[in-house]
Amino acid sequence: MFEVLPSYGHVRDLAARSGSVRPDDDFSMVWEVPSAAWTHLKSIKVALSGAQNLILASDPDREGEAISWHIIEMLQQQDALRDDINVTRVVFNEITESSIKASLQSPREIDANLVHAYLARRALDYLIGFNISPLLWRKLPGCQSAGRVQSAALSLICDREMEIDGFKPQEYWTVLVEFKKNKNLDLANNFLSSHLTHFDTKKLSQFSVSSHTEAMEIEEKINSSNFEVLSSKITKKQRNPSPPYITSTLQQDAANKLDFSSTYTMKLAQKLYEGIQLSDGKSTGLITYIRTDGLHISDEATKDIQSYISERYGQNFASKNGRKYFKKVKNAQEAHEAIRPTDIRRLPSKLVGVLDDDALKLYKLIWSRTMACQMEPATIEQIQVDIGKPDQSIIFRSSSSKVQFPGYQAVYEDVETTSTRDNENGRDDRSEVFEALRNLTAGDPIYLGKVKLEQHQTQPPPRYSEGSLVKKLEELGIGRPSTYAATIKVLKDRNYVIAKGRTLYPEFRGRMVSAFLSHYFTEVTDYSFTADMETELDNVSAGLTEWKGLLRDYWTRFSKYCEHTGNVHIHQVEKMLEKTFGDFLFASLPNESRTCPSCLQGTLIFKVSRFGAGYFIGCDQHPKCKYIAKTLYGEEDEDITSEDTKRNVEPPKLLGVHPSSNEKILMKNGPYGYYVQLGEDKKGYVPKRASLSQVKDVSSVTLEDALELLRYPVTLGNHPDDGQPVVLKLAKFGFTIRHRRTIAPVPKNLKPKDITMEKALKLLLSKDVRRCGRPKRQPQVEEAVEAT
Repeated sequence: MFEVLPSYGHVRDLAARSGSVRPDDDFSMVWEVPSAAWTHLKSIKVALSGAQNLILASDPDREGEAISWHIIEMLQQQDALRDDINVTRVVFNEITESSIKASLQSPREIDANLVHAYLARRALDYLIGFNISPLLWRKLPGCQSAGRVQSAALSLICDREMEIDGFKPQEYWTVLVEFKKNKNLDLANNFLSSHLTHFDTKKLSQFSVSSHTEAMEIEEKINSSNFEVLSSKITKKQRNPSPPYITSTLQQDAANKLDFSSTYTMKLAQKLYEGIQLSDGKSTGLITYIRTDGLHISDEATKDIQSYISERYGQNFASKNGRKYFKKVKNAQEAHEAIRPTDIRRLPSKLVGVLDDDALKLYKLIWSRTMACQMEPATIEQIQVDIGKPDQSIIFRSSSSKVQFPGYQAVYEDVETTSTRDNENGRDDRSEVFEALRNLTAGDPIYLGKVKLEQHQTQPPPRYSEGSLVKKLEELGIGRPSTYAATIKVLKDRNYVIAKGRTLYPEFRGRMVSAFLSHYFTEVTDYSFTADMETELDNVSAGLTEWKGLLRDYWTRFSKYCEHTGNVHIHQVEKMLEKTFGDFLFASLPNESRTCPSCLQGTLIFKVSRFGAGYFIGCDQHPKCKYIAKTLYGEEDEDITSEDTKRNVEPPKLLGVHPSSNEKILMKNGPYGYYVQLGEDKKGYVPKRASLSQVKDVSSVTLEDALELLRYPVTLGNHPDDGQPVVLKLAKFGFTIRHRRTIAPVPKNLKPKDITMEKALKLLLSKDVRRCGRPKRQPQVEEAVEAT
């Protein structure tokens, strides 16, 4: 009898503060145990009191090995492992009764090489994050972090945006013609569509016809020519099924076909891996382990899949000898099976009502892909007909295809997989066109119907989607199957990228971080470096590389980058960013003039705010001139909308003069919108201002409106409880009452001039009040310190 206890992931991690990896102390590490993990460790400790065996069965990968190692280390620290307790490690690829029983028959010890690879990766990520991030905070306020894989992924997205920014479209034309076999046939239902391939006996390339004039000349010659069938060719080709899913391809297909994010896909996949409770009361996993880059399927599973294919579709649909797949991307470990159902006979239809809709969709995707990968290829019959002038000076081509034998495509026509059909695997049913072309023979006259001239522009490379980004990371060997979803999530959470539909757009904050890292930490954003580091970590896993030597070699180089960048003045960073993004930053200035419209002497430059997390275009004569043309982020770290960032710079508008002080009252457009100001900017003096954010039409603001707004803040009196002032203020979103740290909004139906002290006190007691200031500190977690 076994007692099964969960560890709930890692029971400890590197302490989240500077100095938790110590290069000067032979890379010793400081670990901390979250308070929740102590509870789990205590449960394991209690269960061990009367046990003879401790079997560690965490996930079958590098992280899983590390979890088991951490548990042993912590139990030893607490003297919970008696000498008579037998500690073993088992791994299994699927949570099924047979798999678990088989793993218990072949226990082993903790794999020290896998643990060392984990320690090296964790230390590398820590050293990069905890040394670059503080530099980012100082040089680029508001930019929160940088990591090894995260930075390379961000660089891919931002480099693609630079390609798009610099892309110059090129015009080209295509010529399409509709032919008919019989001169008198109705063109609407009896035509063959063809495209021009040769003109003046020369084969056309994409840009051979580059203008409308050239296209019109070609059309004129076509209209005055007679045509016949020049040749007809029928070929057969086989289309092979795709290999079974690995982590990255599952994320890609789920994104493309089901519109799932990588994070959501992994959440659903984890649910399928952990499984369900069957009607007989037993629990079973539905799919194999989900974090894998291996394409192989066990011999036993392959035989079962082939047997079921023969039963369901016929023997000629099953692959004869069982298909074997091998990885062709960089740094594939292939330590685990591909992702497949644990029982191929557990049809998706049997899980209706057991799984939620999205989990069922993902299971269908995995089930159909697994079936298809062990089926015969589809046989496609293709026909190609060339039509032209007898002297072959003008040639058009028509083509079509039809499925002769569906092979693996049969599974995508199955009622079990209706929601997973797609263009890639759907049957190409164009039999009518195919038969019409088959009936043509060389020398047959054919008649011109309609000529279509179509203008095109070359398109920039597409922005990445989550699916295509994962595919690119995999191709380059950057990261691991378990890291892709987390990497994309971090980029989104940091506001470095934003997802619009399926497309990932870099935010300007993200582009600044990428440019900063590319300029000052070239190795971190270098794709080959990140991929080579994965290779080195694999070598540590295999026992070929000593892990501390790897860290020592990297730290020697990386620390020099940190030292150099720490001495870079923020003005140098501003100049670098201005040079890199100048076209974007100054595009909205009137007439592209960078002369300050306020003082007429200074030049508008890109600046980093010394207070808060703002980035703005301002006058270089600061503090003499405090003019700000536009901002990219506000003090609350919110992005200004695209319309705001593109608005034109406006000079201040004089509304009049104050009746008492005779000072100018100006209306200005600043970083956070329009406002009115009493007096002009002066050195060492901050003029009184009032926001116009509540005014829908700022062009209607009069001198009287401005004088009324500039009255505030107004002290209504002192609070009877503590004698502190109660103040009526004009805030960003309307009027508020403030008393110490308590803020109460003023209802929109209540005029500010009608608010008395009595009404203010009632508002301060309403349920809509909020408190400003720092939030309470989180409780500290307990921690353990260890040098490894």
